[in-house]
Amino acid sequence: MRCIDKIPAGELKGKRVFLRTILNLPTAPDGSVTDIFRLKQGLPTVEFLVKNGAKVIIAGYFGRKGESMRPVAEALQKLAPEIKIYFFGTPFEQAPAEAAALKEGECLVLENTRRDPGEESNDPKFVRLLASMADIFVSDSLPDAHRNYASSVGIAKVLPPYAGFLMRDEVANLSVARTPEHPSLAILGGAKFETKAPLIKLLLEKYDHVFIAGALANDVFKARGLPVGRSLISKELPSENILSNPRFLAPIDVTVERSDGQARVKKPQEVDTDDKIVDIGPDTIALLAPHIASAKFILWSGPTGMYENGYISWTTALAELIATSNAKKVIGGGDTIAAIEATGVPQEKLGFLSTGGGAMLAYLLKGTLPGIAALG
Repeated sequence: MRCIDKIPAGELKGKRVFLRTILNLPTAPDGSVTDIFRLKQGLPTVEFLVKNGAKVIIAGYFGRKGESMRPVAEALQKLAPEIKIYFFGTPFEQAPAEAAALKEGECLVLENTRRDPGEESNDPKFVRLLASMADIFVSDSLPDAHRNYASSVGIAKVLPPYAGFLMRDEVANLSVARTPEHPSLAILGGAKFETKAPLIKLLLEKYDHVFIAGALANDVFKARGLPVGRSLISKELPSENILSNPRFLAPIDVTVERSDGQARVKKPQEVDTDDKIVDIGPDTIALLAPHIASAKFILWSGPTGMYENGYISWTTALAELIATSNAKKVIGGGDTIAAIEATGVPQEKLGFLSTGGGAMLAYLLKGTLPGIAALG
């Protein structure tokens, strides 16, 4: 996989570059962008291309219903006011003419690629249309790399492909996470055990300890015959091979919420029928503390509980412990970054923060993704 810094800087001057970056951002009900973490992570690639005189065509998808990319283009312009950024919101067939009109160091943000059915079907006709705008393809979006889309996989077979700086760093750090230095600790939250089971089995082979949190922990309690009340449960429960693995760790206390909204900490065996498990508890943090302190590598994906409902204290406690660790750290997946931002723990103390959600977990499991394999 070649990175753009392998291109002699002089050769980028005047070149048209099709940049597939991360444009799928959280928004408020009015459509405005609420979190630019992913934009900031991808900005060094944009700045490098602009600085070296490239004409940059920026593409990606936004939302699941074909929402307009305009709010994202505006957020990018606000983030990088020194760069001339245009937004093109009309049919893709007219985009090549707009791309041809770009001057050196200027950027054109295309409309949401999901508005064309050829994006998700990787239609050759749509691939050719996108490729006609540029001389070089740069991929800088791990969150979309597990999808076989026209703008991330198809175009890489038509134009010379390169990785952006963020994609390079994502692959490098996640590759290390697949073969961690020992002692190592993996923390995995989230829901839907049936989708996480293969990864959990792999982590148990590679890590010294694997701690399960979030709704996944409810599945552990259920499988062990413990009460779970009104808690979220997956379709599939952990097997005995997982539950009995000496490397496997689960919460030893939980925070529950009653139907009247009151919350308290309990032992798992004390959960009542009216209780909903919403987080871990202090004893579980104490359980993890020595493992965090001794670890040389920590992988963390998923908050410990329902942070979006205000249950953030134990995710905060976990982040604070990890921030004091001297281990190499890779953190990401799902809502983890949003939860970390809510904790207020300085991000620079938490190691590498991956932009990937499901794609991060898929890479950890498989060691590659369609959008990465396409880069050669």
